[in-house]
Amino acid sequence: MKADLEKKMDFEKKRRKLVENLIKRGILTQPKVIQAMFKVPRHEFVPEKANSSAYMDSPLSIGLGQTISAPHMNAMMCEYLQLKEGEKVLEIGTGSGYHAALCAELVAPENSESPGHVYTIERHKKLAENAIVSLKNAGFENSVTVIHGDGTLGYPEEAPYDKILVTAASPEKVPPPLKNQLKDGGILCIPAGSKSWGQNLYIVTKKGDDFETEKITGVRFVPLIGEHGFDS
Repeated sequence: MKADLEKKMDFEKKRRKLVENLIKRGILTQPKVIQAMFKVPRHEFVPEKANSSAYMDSPLSIGLGQTISAPHMNAMMCEYLQLKEGEKVLEIGTGSGYHAALCAELVAPENSESPGHVYTIERHKKLAENAIVSLKNAGFENSVTVIHGDGTLGYPEEAPYDKILVTAASPEKVPPPLKNQLKDGGILCIPAGSKSWGQNLYIVTKKGDDFETEKITGVRFVPLIGEHGFDS
């Protein structure tokens, strides 16, 4: 019992240090995103053998050639999406489930009178199953729905979405189903470019029948595989 308490306190100390460092670097600026980063336990979403590295600002392997993104990238994408309480969010690429948990903390905080919801799609069945367990352990089983499938097709059953987040690199052309499933005024955050080399992070805003695209910064993500993505 004492050892478990000490371990929990150590994780909290490391998480606070990570978040404070991201604030100092000017990456974390929005109070609600800062609060979410403080609250969501990243160590619950990494393999047990990587627990000691859970609060380093670096990507970590989660198996099957996939990674959990570096915390600074999670923070940046959450801030650019401008997530608000009550919104419906679609995430493409569940991975570990950590980013979905951050989004859920922002759109469906505890005791919310009008909670939003996060739908997240993962093409690897094993990762989807692992994410469901991690999300439950972290207390997000009611605010996140994990779907096993081709994320490039989106999830039309619950469309349209206020925000769409893609955590794998698309070809330069954004998958049409994702643009079609975005609400008017909605925001899509997506890395796009080469399958294995240069990529950029883009923010796409839907305005009526038009889409405004803003290039943010160079990034490196695993490729988005699927009907409207890259070949496996």
